[in-house]
Amino acid sequence: MAVDLKGMLRSGRGPLLAAALGLAAMGAGGGWGASPAVAAAQERLGPREIVRRCDFKYAGEDQRSELTIILRDKDGNEKKNVYRRLWKDYKGRDGVAEKMLLVTTYPPDARGTGFMRWAYTAETDKSADQWIYLPVLKKIRRVSIRDPGDSFLGSDLTYYDISAHDIDEFDYRLVGARRKGALQVLIVEARPKDRRKALYSRIVSWYGLVRGDWRNCSKFRVDYYDRKGEPLKQQLIKWQRVNGAWIWDEVAVRNVQTAHSSVFRMREVEVNVGLKDELFTERTLRLGLR
Repeated sequence: MAVDLKGMLRSGRGPLLAAALGLAAMGAGGGWGASPAVAAAQERLGPREIVRRCDFKYAGEDQRSELTIILRDKDGNEKKNVYRRLWKDYKGRDGVAEKMLLVTTYPPDARGTGFMRWAYTAETDKSADQWIYLPVLKKIRRVSIRDPGDSFLGSDLTYYDISAHDIDEFDYRLVGARRKGALQVLIVEARPKDRRKALYSRIVSWYGLVRGDWRNCSKFRVDYYDRKGEPLKQQLIKWQRVNGAWIWDEVAVRNVQTAHSSVFRMREVEVNVGLKDELFTERTLRLGLR
């Protein structure tokens, strides 16, 4: 199934996510071509090492930002939500990987609604804890994750997609290498080792690096395939650098089977602000962020 990248990007009504890399031309020539030299060099490096260097980026010790999520159905109907977002990396302390808090600021009728998530390390074999606060009811409810394939906040990303994964959960294969001027693109396929629990049959990630500098290597596109091996959705990622940390700037996700799409935008990003543990509590959910 062919995916119209240009059409997908236009549907986001935001900046072209791939403009900086000239990616819209990739599928149709545009000066792109296979590079035997690049392919040979990266094959020597190995696909697992490519993933290790390009996927695991420093995100800061903590973050404070505004997150906007725009959802569109196949008919173009749009829903917009804006959140104040707090995130902190716990580095596995007491089995905790990270904590996130979202407080709704838009739409007005949902203002004050809160969502909190504590994610745990793989070693704990423990599902994330989640809570939601509904100001109308003035109650906090615990939200269980029955299926990692459930949608995250109604978007085209799942709880599985936003969770951290161990690099050894997958087998990797380099399936493509392209070059245009100083830009190199490496395409790596990841297949889950345990297919019985897998949400996808394979995940294909596209990485870009300039002038062979691995410090700026980043993932700009992800193609997801369902359990039957059919194309399911495509994700395009534009990054921003804040105080040395790699943060999403804008991300577009489109389900090619349903034509539903989601756009995520991160604004007013602050990194390493020293967020206290007390912020990630039910009390903050109830009282909101001051």
